[in-house]
Amino acid sequence: MLKFLHFTLFLLIAVSGLAAQQSGKKQLLLLYQGPDGHPKETHEYEAGLKILTALLQKAPGLEPNMVRADEPWRDGPDLLAKADGVVIFLAEGAKWLHQDPKRLAAFGEVAKRRGGLAALHWAMGTREAKNIDGFVALFGGCHGGPDRKYKVLKTDARLPEPKHPIARGLADFSARDEFYYTLKFPKDHKIEPILQTQIDGNWETVAWAWQRPDGGRSFGFSGLHFHENWRMPEYRRLVAQGVLWTMRVEIPDKGLDVNLK
Repeated sequence: MLKFLHFTLFLLIAVSGLAAQQSGKKQLLLLYQGPDGHPKETHEYEAGLKILTALLQKAPGLEPNMVRADEPWRDGPDLLAKADGVVIFLAEGAKWLHQDPKRLAAFGEVAKRRGGLAALHWAMGTREAKNIDGFVALFGGCHGGPDRKYKVLKTDARLPEPKHPIARGLADFSARDEFYYTLKFPKDHKIEPILQTQIDGNWETVAWAWQRPDGGRSFGFSGLHFHENWRMPEYRRLVAQGVLWTMRVEIPDKGLDVNLK
């Protein structure tokens, strides 16, 4: 029965992808996993991406499709081959990316096609340093290795690049979250800081945009530990517009409508 359900889900996704291609819409995969052992109301991957999907459906020319990507996720490379962009919101994403060579190669092909790539919270993470470089080469930033830093606090958040398209409709705000900081970024290609938070007296970059050398775009946000933060319009706008930017979808001058009805 489980194999039948798995095949049915794959078939539905494939049909949806074909419909998106026929309609001229860009296909966006939003990848999530089941519970990872964190307390309830934290690391709520599926619930968070349901909110993000509802927001992205307001943007013209985009077809968002949620897909559960628990291991071994054998269908992953085939699904990625049809994608114009990917959002990952799952556990220890940099490790997950490297667990299957075919998966890593498939993400590389998305990047070569100038596809959009976005990572949220623990999806940009790895405990082992060996997974950092490959992830950074695709997503532009990583919370990785034994020297990685994170802190739960309520703090001020500012927009260092207020004219960036992702920042449209946003203003400085405050938030309580578990932020990853002192992230690893590309050494030879500068990222653009989109959001910085005050941590231990320093302004730390917690969201970034990156014009990749391959011509594609990547976005990351290290917040979203607590599911309740999706209630904040600033969070919904930041994440949704970050994804739209990676997909080269025009962001309204006053920002995307992020009201949830």
